[in-house]
Amino acid sequence: MKVLALNWRDLHHPEAGGAEVHLHEILKHLVGWGHQATEIASAFPGCRPEEEIDGVKILRAGHWYDANFTLPRFARRYLRTNPCDIILEDINKLPFFMPRYTDIPVVGVIPHLFGTAVFQEANWLIGSYVVLMEKFIPRVFRKNHFMVISPSTRDDLIARGIGAEKIKVVLCGLDHERYRHLARERFDRPTIVHLGRLRKYKSVEIAMRAMTFIIRSLPPARLVIIGDGPYRETLEKIAASLNLGDAIEFLGYLGAEELVEFLNRSHLLINPSPKEGWGLTVVEANACGLPVVASDRPGLKDSVRDGKTGFLVPYGDAVAFGEKALMLLADGDLWRRMSSGALERVKELTWQRCARETEEFLLHILDSRGRGE
Repeated sequence: MKVLALNWRDLHHPEAGGAEVHLHEILKHLVGWGHQATEIASAFPGCRPEEEIDGVKILRAGHWYDANFTLPRFARRYLRTNPCDIILEDINKLPFFMPRYTDIPVVGVIPHLFGTAVFQEANWLIGSYVVLMEKFIPRVFRKNHFMVISPSTRDDLIARGIGAEKIKVVLCGLDHERYRHLARERFDRPTIVHLGRLRKYKSVEIAMRAMTFIIRSLPPARLVIIGDGPYRETLEKIAASLNLGDAIEFLGYLGAEELVEFLNRSHLLINPSPKEGWGLTVVEANACGLPVVASDRPGLKDSVRDGKTGFLVPYGDAVAFGEKALMLLADGDLWRRMSSGALERVKELTWQRCARETEEFLLHILDSRGRGE
């Protein structure tokens, strides 16, 4: 099977994140099983126009700001001399609408769609454009299938008018060699972690405001914010305005080994985001033995097993976040039970399983097409 994939970024892009890891792990495993995989992504400063990563051929063109126009046209030219069997279109920002450019079967790979949540990050003009483009997905992909990473995203697509029979849920995997339980002694100081890129729509300030509630009952507690991004300066100003002293710390970006070591010494992860495709940071923390308190919103309600690996609370309710965090930090038996549940839960989340389910889905689509279904 020859697979062509389109994504806004590839694994080596400076701003690559969970969506890029997800697609690359699938393609890497497919190559390992004898298939061929090529990925087309946007170029970035200093990049090579072509390289190979883990057996996956990477082709780069255009820029991040025009990728939804340049990449599908680049793909159409590439296909004239390099035919493939099936196309994976990663709809991670704006769709490329590849069904408009080819008769080859296209599978939309969707972490999540923004919907009106985009207005929490972008201005009204850009936000309106994203919402408009998403509205065309059911029409342009009416003859195609979708692969999504959570039941929440499946339900979103169904609500947008896409038939359930065209949607396959394939849960993400996890790099168990990297994210693992090291049985370290936890910090003496109760440590809550927020992990991820610092963007406005992630609502990190809710976790910060929860700290005003937490330290009333547990003064030594601290919130450590790991990650960087365009919203960091604003978050630092908000932290200063809360007058919590050293209860909120910004560590910035940590390398993989340092991050895993820190997670293994922390007590709790908090994720107040209004919407995720899945919540990769949740299961990464789980793999290090951390329970999670997260918003009861799409994606996060799939990655968190409420009452077993952590707690789900109403989005935006800083007091509820604080109350559940205190429950876990103050009750050692509850924390150990949730920690054990987190470690048990992640055992099923492997990239090999994710890629194998993807392979079966793609082969089924090709087989059905061959039979004229």
